[in-house]
Amino acid sequence: MADRGAQRLACDADGASLPKMTDRLVFLTGHLALPRLEKVLGGMPSPPFDWAIVNIGVKVAALMTEAIISRRLPRPVMADRVILPGRCRADLAALSAQFGVAFERGPDELNDLAAYLGAGGRPPDLSRHDIRIFAEIVDASGRPIEAILARAREMTAAGADVIDLGCLPDTPFPHLEEAIGELKRAGSQVSVDSADREELARGARAGADFLLSLTEETLDIAAGSGSTPVLIPAQHGDLVSLLRAVEEADRRGITCLLDPILDPIHFGFMASLGRYAELRARLPQAEILMGTGNLTELTDADSGGVTAPLIGICSELHIRNVLVVQVSPHTRRTIEEHDAARRIMFAAREDMSLPKDYASALLQLHDRKPFASSLADIAELAAQVKDLNFRIETAPDGIHVYNRAGHYVGRDALSLFPKLGVDQEAPHAFYLGTELMKAEIALALGKRYAQDEPLHWGVAVSPDEEDLTRLKQAGHTLRGA
Repeated sequence: MADRGAQRLACDADGASLPKMTDRLVFLTGHLALPRLEKVLGGMPSPPFDWAIVNIGVKVAALMTEAIISRRLPRPVMADRVILPGRCRADLAALSAQFGVAFERGPDELNDLAAYLGAGGRPPDLSRHDIRIFAEIVDASGRPIEAILARAREMTAAGADVIDLGCLPDTPFPHLEEAIGELKRAGSQVSVDSADREELARGARAGADFLLSLTEETLDIAAGSGSTPVLIPAQHGDLVSLLRAVEEADRRGITCLLDPILDPIHFGFMASLGRYAELRARLPQAEILMGTGNLTELTDADSGGVTAPLIGICSELHIRNVLVVQVSPHTRRTIEEHDAARRIMFAAREDMSLPKDYASALLQLHDRKPFASSLADIAELAAQVKDLNFRIETAPDGIHVYNRAGHYVGRDALSLFPKLGVDQEAPHAFYLGTELMKAEIALALGKRYAQDEPLHWGVAVSPDEEDLTRLKQAGHTLRGA
């Protein structure tokens, strides 16, 4: 047993005696990955856990199954948690019950293991947040009830907490009351956003939970209604009038949210940020709302990258409500982006940490760690290959394709394809063409590539549902004879 700041024991599945410790992690692996797993764990400086490795006796770690683990993992398992490779397909609940210890899936790639375990020896908890998302249906008055309900369901699934009914100027909304009633019956909280006094009053009478955007002159609409007003300045940028409205709300015993209004870039953006900071300084306990659409909608930049610092500002100023708008096609995932950002920022603030290495949900175009393996790792694996199955990986120098017949490197699919000898095998050629093109895209953008897996685009794309208890069908990687 070696001591590298944490006890470890590398052993085979045919007779391991695992150390009994207070915070013990056991990692299951296969023959090929064992040396790299030892290297990764041994290289972690003073990890907050003790660890052991069990070689479960398969060549490729991802191919271990629930049945194999059940047969080969020695009992009892003297550990608090058993970490499986990320691509291992097994029923974690069944294994946990069978061995009496918690089983969990680690990351897909060994190089991500240290980040997965984190400073506390566990993946970060992203289940918590303290920001409420208002998601606006901007053209609600022009939609029939069923369309409003359908859009509300989509927004709720994406992370919205309140469905905001946007009222359009000079556009009648005769079914406003019905829309509020149906949404509330469906379990949604509802807000009404209008510049029309009568529409706001109708919303209050119909039971809207929130009313946007009231001023000191229209605050009376909310009095006695049970609706919470979101107050804005009487004149744009007039923080004094907003503070007067707060005083009047307090006098009337009305709970309210405050919105100084975020302006777009070159039209008062920095000054508007200053108003949020000043408002927080003047009213440390106030509930504040920020509408982020003036940045996400009116800036030609990927909306996730705009959302992250805005939610970071909200986190620092303890702004616990955001109004999200989606009109432009480039912001079509803005609710998902806000939901991811609020969880990342909350976790980082709780840890007193930078908002990095918590999740890749907002790394949609580029990845922080685009290469799963180093050049040395790839060379080592290529030297061990004894079959004709093609392996494809990316590294800083290009796309690597290798099997026992050769190891080829290039920067684009077309330059590599002639070297592979599959031009007479249409299905295999098609498969390799699609994989090489995917690798080329990943290389060009600096994204992580994994053979037979889709590229990950963060919350920009919803992943396909996958049965994590079963191995997926293998790609056509075998070169025909």
